[in-house]
This record gives sequence, structure tokens and C-alpha cells, in this order.
Amino acid sequence: MNTALFPEVVVNGETISRASIAAEAQFHPAPKGKPGFAWHAAARALAVRALLIQEARRQDLVAVPDDLGEGRRETDEDALIRALIEAELAGTPLDEARLHEAWVKNPAHFRSPPLWEVSHILCACDPANPVAKADALARAGSLATRLRADPGAFARLASEESDCGSGSRGGSLGQIGPGDTLPEFEAALRGLEEGQVTADPVLTRHGWHLIRLDAVAEGRELPYAAARPRLAEAMEKVNWTRVSRELVTRLIAAAEIRGVRLDFQPEGR
Repeated sequence: MNTALFPEVVVNGETISRASIAAEAQFHPAPKGKPGFAWHAAARALAVRALLIQEARRQDLVAVPDDLGEGRRETDEDALIRALIEAELAGTPLDEARLHEAWVKNPAHFRSPPLWEVSHILCACDPANPVAKADALARAGSLATRLRADPGAFARLASEESDCGSGSRGGSLGQIGPGDTLPEFEAALRGLEEGQVTADPVLTRHGWHLIRLDAVAEGRELPYAAARPRLAEAMEKVNWTRVSRELVTRLIAAAEIRGVRLDFQPEGR
């Protein structure tokens, strides 16, 4: 990209270098052959970021970077932006009446997780090995055919054929809940009725599974006190988005910006 074709961006006297915009542009998608879209999106993002950091410094905010996990840590500037928005949110306490109203309108939406009692037969393989994958699928398909002819043979076939240690228990995995197993396994499980076996083998990183839902205990409706943390988290996210938008709009309206047009920026700015 020829950066000379794009104007210099200045936010309240602070210049955002073309090199910084070019580096940011890689994170913004653009139509093929039209790099200008990514450039201008990057310029807008960095201009807004500059406004937020300037305001945080104007307010003499101090922030300690958070540990984001997996060896990642917030940058000093990201911590400042977070502190700024948190300061704005401090004047927007959670509305207890609105939280309770949201629960009253749809208490069935707030339930404890279900519990499933599950059995399976595993035909183990490395899915990255095409030959082993195909052989295990053929074996699982044969077992599925036998089960369709004799559903009561599940425990015996599990003990004789399963490559999982649960085979010694007739394939029983006991009780599991959401998140306790692999996503593909859980997705198949959610589509079953009590006593039903998956019509086709299900592939996970361990191999092919035939899954039977032995019993299900549906989650119960939670009282308001138990549902409140989830409601509060959702409302905090809504408030964060609203306060952030209002703050940025206010900062843009008061700013002197050259080289890029931001949303809500008055004509002539």
C-alpha cells in the first residue's frame, strides 16, 4: 500500500503515524483490491483510541494492567481505556428493579444446567489418519446396524467392542452436564430423547462414538437470587457498550480531528 496517498491523521494535535495505521489495517477486512477501506477503518479505530487515552490522561487516571490469562497481559494504554470507561460506569449503578423485571418476564430462561446419564461405544482412531478413520467408521457402522436390530444389546456390545474404559460398565459414563464432554459429543447428545441411540456414529478427536441417552434431568427454574448474577453480567455488558458509545460521541464532538472522519463528527471538523 502506498501510504503517501493517505492523509496524515491528527487528533487534538497528536499525530497518528502512517506506519501505525498501516500496521492496524491488517486487522480490518476490506474488499479485494481496495486497501483504502482497511486503511480508513484503521485510521478511525486509532483516532478513537487516541481520544480515549487522551481523556484518561486528562483525568489523571491510573490503571494497573490486568492479567488476561495464557501468558497475555493488558497493555498500559488498554488499562487506561478500561479505567476511563469504568469511571464513567461508576455513575451508572445496576438498576435492581430492571434486573428483577427481566427475571419476572421470563423465569424459564434462567435454569440450572441439565444432567444427562449417558452411555457410549467408542471405536477409537486418529481422525487425522484417513485409513484408520475409515476403518473405525466401518466398525462403528457395523455396530450401529447390530444395535438397530437389537437395541437391548448396547451394554453387551459396549463391554465387548468399546475402546473406552467405560466398556467394563456397559458403556456407562454416568452423569455429565454441559461442558463436561467434547462439543461434537454434546451436540449429538442434545438431539437425543431418553433411551435413544445416535442414528449415525459421531466423530470426535477420540474416534467414532455410538451414544445413548439413558436419562435426563432437566434444569430447574432458578429463583431470582440465583439468577441475579447472570442478569447483572448481561446488564453490565449493555451498560458498558452504551456508556462507551456515549463517551466516544462526546469526545468526538469536542475534538479537533484532521485526516479522518469519525461517526457523529460535525461537518467542518
